[in-house]
Amino acid sequence: MYTAENFERLFGMPGMSDALLKNHFTLYEGYVKNANTLIETLRSGKHAPGTPEYNELTRRFGWEWNGMRLHELYFENMTKNGNAPKDEMEIKKVIDHVWGSFENWKKDFAGIGSMRGIGWTMLVLDPKKRMVFNVWVNEHDVGHLSGAVPLLVMDVFEHAFMLDYGLKRADYIQAFLGAIDWSVVDGRIPANV
Repeated sequence: MYTAENFERLFGMPGMSDALLKNHFTLYEGYVKNANTLIETLRSGKHAPGTPEYNELTRRFGWEWNGMRLHELYFENMTKNGNAPKDEMEIKKVIDHVWGSFENWKKDFAGIGSMRGIGWTMLVLDPKKRMVFNVWVNEHDVGHLSGAVPLLVMDVFEHAFMLDYGLKRADYIQAFLGAIDWSVVDGRIPANV
């Protein structure tokens, strides 16, 4: 089964209080627990395929699984000492090619993150065409581009910022943008694309 990863290395990060992070880690641990519970329940044979119970548990699995994985990607791509992508990084070259500059990309990414609603803002790679997109993923399980590789993930559900920022989502987004570990983001680009 799956075990919640420890992201306490983020404590002391500028722009996000330890209280906010502790709450967020607890929420993430709930997704891990629920994903494990659903895996066990669906494999137990207690609910026959096609029954309403089986169908709803199967639908719920995508929500819990993506909640687990998206939080892992989110916490992994942050660091206490955020950095800018280096010119020699593949991610910097791709961003500059698609958006013309890092600043243009950042403005677009922050703009998507500022949209009303709950969800995720992600920089994703289409490995087939070697194209990148900034996308909005509503909830956890609606809006993913099939086959796309998440390179950078930002949580824009209220639990990610309300404790520290109230309704000032734009301030949270700026704090997040200052906490990105671009070496992690660059490392998510598959070697074969």
